[in-house]
Amino acid sequence: MKPTLVVLAAGMGSRYGGVKQIDAFGPSGETILDYSVYDAARAGFGKVVFIIRKEIEKDFREIFDAKLAPYVQVEYAFQTPDLPYEGIQSIPERSKPWGTGHAVLCAKEKIDGPFAVINADDFYGRDGFAQMANFLQNNEDGKLHSMVGYELPKTLSENGSVSRGVCEADVDGNLIKIVENTKIYPEDGKIISEVGDLKVELNPNSPVSMNFWGFMPSIFDNLEQWFVEFVNANADNPKSEYFIPLTVQQLMGIGHKVKVLRNSGVWFGVTYQEDREIVSQSISALVKSGEYPEKLW
Repeated sequence: MKPTLVVLAAGMGSRYGGVKQIDAFGPSGETILDYSVYDAARAGFGKVVFIIRKEIEKDFREIFDAKLAPYVQVEYAFQTPDLPYEGIQSIPERSKPWGTGHAVLCAKEKIDGPFAVINADDFYGRDGFAQMANFLQNNEDGKLHSMVGYELPKTLSENGSVSRGVCEADVDGNLIKIVENTKIYPEDGKIISEVGDLKVELNPNSPVSMNFWGFMPSIFDNLEQWFVEFVNANADNPKSEYFIPLTVQQLMGIGHKVKVLRNSGVWFGVTYQEDREIVSQSISALVKSGEYPEKLW
């Protein structure tokens, strides 16, 4: 069975100032997402599930449906703040989605086998998809999952601080822990994580999570229960979000393992509007080198 690619595209893009998931970056008007689906398709993925907000469905379908249909099966799932799950005691009023872990849960009915999860606005590179496809197609352990770990220095932005999940793995390459650092930036040749008034230097060799995960469908055995528990525990906080790293920690807590697929390839993403030109230039360089055609589809 070919694995499924699940794309997290329901974000609001508040720091970017627009719907960056469908903004054009490539020489022929391609989105970053076009390159991800292109890399996934040539690595062996057979289906893509876009998790979006209902209000951008029309734009997504106009941009992607016709051109992707010859290469991958395309489906949609919708992430909304209202929660139809049994056991939730009260739902706080909010406009933001409930986070990436909830987004995966929204796609449950569209997934029937091993699957990968990525952000719509991150460029992961060909090798990352090849590594992930190989893992998902050859893994027979329902309690073994994976993540692509990128090199920390290659994931920073020149235009401001970034949030990264800094990982630690054991000698077998299995994830031990992941710590979300919400304000990371380069300073005087070092990589700094700032927490309140405290500045901590990070090890540049640490792999970081860029939200590129590979899961066996066994995660759905517990995911809804964990999410319901999270909502009930955070009912008084309308800004709380259930992120995938929390799901991963919970999986590890019940005996599952996560293999860190170390990747030294290129990664870049769009957080700020100022990142737009850098990303466009980076893609143009890859096209000129022959990594991608001038026109993808």
